[in-house]
Amino acid sequence: MASVAFSEIKKDFGKTKVLHGISLDISDGEFMVLVGPSGCGKSTLLRMLAGLEDITGGSIAIDGRVVNDLDSKDRDIAMVFQSYALYPHMTVRENMGFSLKLRKESARRIAEGVSRAAKILNLEAYLDRYPRELSGGQRQRVAMGRAIVRDPKVFLFDEPLSNLDAKLRVQMRSEIKALHQRLKTTTVYVTHDQIEAMTMADRIAVMNEGRIEQLGEPLELYDRPANLFVAQFIGSPAMNVFEGIFRKGSVEALGAHWPCAVKAQEGQRVAYGIRPEHLALKEGGITGQIEVVEPMGAETEILVKVGGQTLNMMTHGRASVGPGERVTLAALPAHAHLFDAATGRRI
Repeated sequence: MASVAFSEIKKDFGKTKVLHGISLDISDGEFMVLVGPSGCGKSTLLRMLAGLEDITGGSIAIDGRVVNDLDSKDRDIAMVFQSYALYPHMTVRENMGFSLKLRKESARRIAEGVSRAAKILNLEAYLDRYPRELSGGQRQRVAMGRAIVRDPKVFLFDEPLSNLDAKLRVQMRSEIKALHQRLKTTTVYVTHDQIEAMTMADRIAVMNEGRIEQLGEPLELYDRPANLFVAQFIGSPAMNVFEGIFRKGSVEALGAHWPCAVKAQEGQRVAYGIRPEHLALKEGGITGQIEVVEPMGAETEILVKVGGQTLNMMTHGRASVGPGERVTLAALPAHAHLFDAATGRRI
């Protein structure tokens, strides 16, 4: 295992600047997730750590050793790709042991490594099959097994679950997290799926346009987003956000007064944020009209139009209201977020 340190990392593709001086320290044994929208630079940062992209500026260190000029094969890392990248003409056993074969390890060492990884990933029954004979989830486990066999200092995952169906993604999330807890290997995981990030990470780095917007534990980002980008990116369904004026302890917006425990300057233009689960149907509250009701069994998602804007709310259990009905709702003041409307920064 090893720590990883990015220091003022910059990346340019010609005249296009992709990364703007990123610094990030990842502890020994930590599961770090890089999350952000497509094009934010997260995969580029991972590929630079892997030695697959040149570094324009800054330095990357693994276990205290700067690796800028080291070839990928000399960095003692193992990468799991979105596309699995398995050799179609090799069996599962041969795919998993191929990296050790390239190192000219003994047949016994290769067999032991493959056997250990296959046992961890429940692949023992598939060792003599070819990739074409496996499901998507089984192929991804083989790709993970190939990484485990190498016993690297750092695991790198580049959107490994995006090719799988929804049910399999949930299962593989659990398997990868359980694998990390068993092996305790430092892991850097890239995804655009914030649910993957929330459920798997020890810490999350939220990236946007080549910069880290916020770094912290999943619930820290959820409960105290540093700015509007993080607030609206983390959480599903997304946080409701609308602009208003702070006056006398509440926010005037959408034709109503919205309570909040946070204080801003009198008359300041703010963005008011409230998560769907912190809105409730309540008599004497703010008037709105129901547009859509989406029952999901244990929860119900309701879209309510208030003052020309559609707000999302989540209720436990089943709702007794329907589209077109006039209702009143209330926001929980302790869970309201205020952001400066001009800068987007949290107040």
